[in-house]
Amino acid sequence: MEIEKYLTRINYTGERKPTIEVLTALQKNHLLNIPFENLDIHYHQPIILNVDSFFDKIVLRNRGGFCYELNGLFHSLLITLGFDAMIISARVYSKEETYSPEYDHLAIIVKIDGKEYLSDIGFGEFAFSPLEINVGKVQQDRRGDFVIEKQKGDYYKVSKRVNSKNIPEYIFTLISRQLNEFEGMCHYHQTSPESHFKQQKMITMPTECGRITIAGNNLKVTENGNIVIEKILDEDGLKIGLKKYFKVVL
Repeated sequence: MEIEKYLTRINYTGERKPTIEVLTALQKNHLLNIPFENLDIHYHQPIILNVDSFFDKIVLRNRGGFCYELNGLFHSLLITLGFDAMIISARVYSKEETYSPEYDHLAIIVKIDGKEYLSDIGFGEFAFSPLEINVGKVQQDRRGDFVIEKQKGDYYKVSKRVNSKNIPEYIFTLISRQLNEFEGMCHYHQTSPESHFKQQKMITMPTECGRITIAGNNLKVTENGNIVIEKILDEDGLKIGLKKYFKVVL
């Protein structure tokens, strides 16, 4: 991995020691500079679970990706910088109040000074900062309040706290996984009509005070909870929007 190019891609110039402060800064910079997107699925470009492929796409070609790519590459960066980090499997909460299959989502656990943290830059709208695995503690973040609770068996549940109510995001275990274990679900999300990633093109990225999203042919920009731009894009407008807001050229 060409670490200097990766750090330049996320506009990071700070310390590189494996501390919680550095992890927090890396995570936030990653989120603010690399979008979550599923465009390759809709343009029929196969997504292969390989860190070199992730690096070529995300760093060298200035693209984004979905959880397997984003967290898979970020995990490799953390290891290179000396962090004690592992990838884990997570099961995402659905509107039907059930959880998706194992390996549906890839996240990261980082151990620092005897504490474990959930780090995730591949889940769309999520925390700017790593979340400590501290059961029941409400953790305040620029993107909202989060809480991690113990579930049956080895599972933990991470929820966003809204109006004193916990809204589940996903459940996960602290079992270390290998990237190739996610191949089945990665293939599913690229090929199955049932996958939500197949429903429409999507690219999204947080800003310091809001979010920029293109979903289907709809562009929406929010700031401080208000919609400041919302418009329908034709194919040429989509290309312009990708370049203007995300610096993505397909």
